[in-house]
Amino acid sequence: MNKVFHLSLLQETRPYVAYAYAYPHKTAYRPIRPRRLREVWREERRDQLFLYIHIPFCEMRCGFCNLFTTANPNNNIVDAYLNALARQAAVVRDELGADLKIARMAIGGGTPSYLLPDQLARVLDIARRFGVEAGSIPISVETSPRTASRDRLSVLSQFGVERISMGVQSFVESEVTASGRAQREDWVERAIGLVRELRFPVLNLDLIYGLPGQTVESWIVSIEAALRHEPDELYLYPLYVRPLTGLERRGAEPSDSLRLACYRAGRNLLIAAGYKQISMRMFRKIRSSHKTYQTHYCCQDDGMIGLGCGARSYTRDLHYSCEYAVGSTGVQEIIRDYIDRSDESFSLVDYGCELDTHEQRRRWLIKSLFHSSGLDVNRYIGLFGAHPADQFSEVQQMIDAAYLIERDDFIQPTASGLEWSDALAPMLFSDAVEVRSSEYQFH
Repeated sequence: MNKVFHLSLLQETRPYVAYAYAYPHKTAYRPIRPRRLREVWREERRDQLFLYIHIPFCEMRCGFCNLFTTANPNNNIVDAYLNALARQAAVVRDELGADLKIARMAIGGGTPSYLLPDQLARVLDIARRFGVEAGSIPISVETSPRTASRDRLSVLSQFGVERISMGVQSFVESEVTASGRAQREDWVERAIGLVRELRFPVLNLDLIYGLPGQTVESWIVSIEAALRHEPDELYLYPLYVRPLTGLERRGAEPSDSLRLACYRAGRNLLIAAGYKQISMRMFRKIRSSHKTYQTHYCCQDDGMIGLGCGARSYTRDLHYSCEYAVGSTGVQEIIRDYIDRSDESFSLVDYGCELDTHEQRRRWLIKSLFHSSGLDVNRYIGLFGAHPADQFSEVQQMIDAAYLIERDDFIQPTASGLEWSDALAPMLFSDAVEVRSSEYQFH
């Protein structure tokens, strides 16, 4: 049953409700009946998969961060984690079979560049077990200004990593300090300079608006500073104050009016600078020669293999992972459990969220409607048997209210639809997923 949806009330709704980067969110995952990986993947296409490797370590825990990561672990823990990662990779590779093919790869975290150069090389060796060779596919790696050293970046460059994504958050030191992050302007300049010197084809910079002490004027200062480096991509993230984070303990919730004003100022500035808006958050200067923009991988349709205790894996009807935590104690317990897992346990899936056809439809909508390329209506009908507006009245109402527009067999977001993505997308969450997420006990 569709949820009651009143677009007339939308302007009374907060524009920043939830960031729907994944559906369902991990807070909707629960223990499930254990199944072998080979059973889970038996009927799945394996010729165009995304390989994601999670490194749950950082040099600090920023005040806004609710990611699965821990700060400054001792090197014995890091090495033990990489040993477990290698064992998991061997088991997964064996379970999924010889016809597996990786189309894209990312190493995220945490901060992967927290690892020492030889440890980074070990992670890249793990990728080779899945047929990933230097420069063969688009590879993206996350980094931070403090850890983007020449020796680490050189390891990534030699392997043919194409995209470096750097979390700068702000070019104004007082703002990053107030957000609980130690970062100096000279670190940022040095790190970006090294990325350019080593000729990584794609540089992405992440910025956050709504930080403590930030104004629209200082936000523009950050964007203009970023633009001087001519990044290929910029992600502009609204600040969400999450449970168990440093900012939540300080009660530092930003106002909606500030975030909305920052969003509009940032969007206008980037569009004027020649960037194309891809989603509410992503802005890009297209360089079609790069592999990153040539891949045919489709996140709505193709599966993901996640390695590491913070990684998710996706098939059509099952999303699974290790357990999730935010607090330091909970994260460290899960990392220790991961390190101690047997090879046999790596072959089993026992924690996740099963997606029936109804949930698969919702995920397809959420992942498509708020991206500039939009939803391919004919493709959707071929998969799910009807026009999306016939199955979800919310879609037709969003079209009627000019948040979406249907043309040439695609449904795409308008400028207003992109602006209100974080309020519109949650209206497509199922009641069951919302209940499960609301009942999740953060630890």
